[in-house]
Amino acid sequence: MHELGVVFYVIRDVKKVAEENSIDKIDFVTLEIGQVSGVIHDQLIDCWNWARKKEKQTESTELKIETLKAVTFCEDCKSEYETVIHGKICPHCQSKHTYLLRGNEFNIKEIGVYDNP
Repeated sequence: MHELGVVFYVIRDVKKVAEENSIDKIDFVTLEIGQVSGVIHDQLIDCWNWARKKEKQTESTELKIETLKAVTFCEDCKSEYETVIHGKICPHCQSKHTYLLRGNEFNIKEIGVYDNP
């Protein structure tokens, strides 16, 4: 399960931002996760709910996830299409000369603080 390792990296980065900005409590973290990133959302959330309690700044932090659609580009007909629906074969010209444009990302989009006394 690589989700736990990913969560540890996110918490490390969030904690660093909190310390750099003298923030005692992070209220939420929003992640952008690509459809074909290989990250399993339910496992990520379970790992988050366990690991967040290990650090003072994140012990009550809510995790929000935004899914980014996977998009593939066809080199032959120069079109883009949804990867998950059509796979590697272009639905427009049936070419196999395609590559993934986006959809395998894993980004911290937002670190939210409602009130920092």
